Amino acid sequence: MSKVLGVDYGERRTGIAISDAARAIAFPRETLDCPRLEQAAAAVARFAAAEGVAEIVVGYPLNMNGSKGPRAERTDAFLAELAARTVVPLRKWDERLSTRIAEAALLEAGTSRRKRRGAVDKLAAQVILQGYLEATAGRPPGDESASPEEGP
Repeated sequence: MSKVLGVDYGERRTGIAISDAARAIAFPRETLDCPRLEQAAAAVARFAAAEGVAEIVVGYPLNMNGSKGPRAERTDAFLAELAARTVVPLRKWDERLSTRIAEAALLEAGTSRRKRRGAVDKLAAQVILQGYLEATAGRPPGDESASPEEGP
């Protein structure tokens, strides 16, 4: 098998997580400080190339009722920019509540507010990626049978 990259795209920071080669466990890796969409897409594409990943899973911020809002539209623009910079297949994955789950874990661990700001994005990427890995476990890489907008 091969690794999968998880991305929590944000306007200021973008969290990155990566799976093990067996696609069983997601690990938080980095929080990229890229305020411009083009910077974020370029940084993610470079990271994906350096790690040799087989897929990139990008958290897709649907509203709680399942509708698309302004954040989803910005993520669509990010996905288009990223697609222009890499040949690695891109997948959308519903990211609803991923940041709250990450924040709760950091609060429970007693992490200071300053350290939480730097860690929450990469942990949200880990939550997104772990959800994708669990939902697609046992399927061959590139199998499109999972709904692209499933999630927590």
